[in-house]
This record gives sequence, C-alpha cells and structure tokens, in this order.
Amino acid sequence: MGVLVGRKAPNFTAAAVLGNGEIVDSFNLYEQIKGKKAVVFFYPLDFTFVCPSELIAFDHRLEEFKKRGVEVIGVSIDSQFTHNAWRNTAEADGGIGAVKYPLVADIKHSICRAYDVEHPTDGVAFRASFLIDEEGVVRHQIVNDLPLGRNIDEMIRLVDALNFHQKHGDVCPAGWKEGDEGMKADPKGVADYLSKNAGKL
Repeated sequence: MGVLVGRKAPNFTAAAVLGNGEIVDSFNLYEQIKGKKAVVFFYPLDFTFVCPSELIAFDHRLEEFKKRGVEVIGVSIDSQFTHNAWRNTAEADGGIGAVKYPLVADIKHSICRAYDVEHPTDGVAFRASFLIDEEGVVRHQIVNDLPLGRNIDEMIRLVDALNFHQKHGDVCPAGWKEGDEGMKADPKGVADYLSKNAGKL
C-alpha cells in the first residue's frame, strides 16, 4: 500500500495496555478515535534503544496533543504483557515509566503490515507515524529507518497546520508554525505570500 495519505487509516482490533495501566483484549482503533484526530505511531521493540526516548518524548508532550484534541497511540509487535513490564520499569533502568497513552500489541504483525511499515528483513516495524483526521483519513505520514529517532515537536506542528487549514481554508507554506500567516491557494495568494516572506524561507 505504501502511501496512506488521503486514504482511510486501516482499522484494527488488538490487545493493548491503556494509559491507566489496564490491559484489554480488544482495543479498537476506530472506537478509540471516533470523531477525533489521532497520531498512531509504530516503533520496533520494547526494551530497546532509540524507542524509549521516543515514547517518553510522546508522553512528555501528551498534554499538548490532548489540548489539540488528538489521541496518541503506540504500536509494536511486542505483547501486551511486555508493554506492561516496560511501563513498570523505571526510566533510569531503561524503561518508559507509566506513559499515559495506549500501547497496542501487534504480535501477529497484521497492523504493521496493514500500514506497510514492517521492516523487510528484521520483522519489526519501522519508526512510522500517521496523523489521522476526524474522518479517519490519514493526512500525514513519516517513516524513519530504525536508527533515526523522530521529532515529536514536528508532529505537533503538523497538527497545528492541519487545524489551521481546517479552520481558515488557507494552506500552510514551508516551515509554517502556529501564529504564522497562511497562504491563499491561488496564484494571487502565492504572489502575496512570497512578496512578504520569500526571504525568510
């Protein structure tokens, strides 16, 4: 499938550890995010190296996502029990602590295959992130190779850009951030924007 942008995010039902520590057998994506934006992110494995830094970074910014109405959901091929053990391991010992968002158990690899982010030889998920809108449509995706950690602040910027576009109809030029001017999506809008901002790009 490759590029999911512009398509409905594949639904899934799987076991998960919720943000409150509860283990459930039937976590359903569509039920969880119904009518809300969501970031679904994949990572290779629990108890590894780059992964805890990313999961902790998501947790540290969770309130920023929440105030924008965005659900955050992590997925790896580990079991719900391994997720739980990792949550119960202190950061100083290589754990992630009690992160406050769900971790989904993709032990059959069906979710990472549906999103086309399974590593071709290692059998784990790449570091992939998907921004999903209120209609369940993927609006942004990024896929990093295993050694390359994500910039979680960039995902927040993209949420802001999508919110701005949905509210105002303007499009968001290169490097746009909250508080910046948008661009009208027509030749005059491009010319007006560039006449004032080209030197800053």
